[in-house]
Amino acid sequence: MVAGAATSNSKLSLTLPSDREIVLARDFNAPRRLVFEAWTKREHVMQWWAGCDDNALTVCEIDLQVGGAWHFVVRGPDGQEYPFKGVYREILAPERLVHTQIFDVEPYARSEALVSVIFEDVGGRTRLTQTILHPTKEARDEHLRSGMQTGASASLDRLDAIVQRLSPVTQL
Repeated sequence: MVAGAATSNSKLSLTLPSDREIVLARDFNAPRRLVFEAWTKREHVMQWWAGCDDNALTVCEIDLQVGGAWHFVVRGPDGQEYPFKGVYREILAPERLVHTQIFDVEPYARSEALVSVIFEDVGGRTRLTQTILHPTKEARDEHLRSGMQTGASASLDRLDAIVQRLSPVTQL
């Protein structure tokens, strides 16, 4: 993929506005406060963050405050564990969340990304836009090759199911 390229997988769109960025966007038929809650509360994150159905989130630690850390471990179907961690840099509930992200396995642990998540109110619905800024083009490209789009799409489908259960809006 080249900078500016766009792909769509299910309801998820992925764009590459620069050689270091990945932007994911998805709309949810729920108020942004519920989407933000499902994005940040452990009891909900445990249900959606691991991606594909064969994966499990076995560690989910969230200290949701500026300077607070988060740490997740995904266990794959083969038993392999994939640790992720970061630090919250900005929290403006329910509008914006900024944190670092490290895939805590060598050689990737040396490549810290900055992740900004915007929860935009669109007439009672929510547009979630996640921008992942990598330190280098090579780090971004490695992230793309990891299958992250498939995993992100599956995770956001699960997130959607959670916010639908939480939402007081009657579905037609």
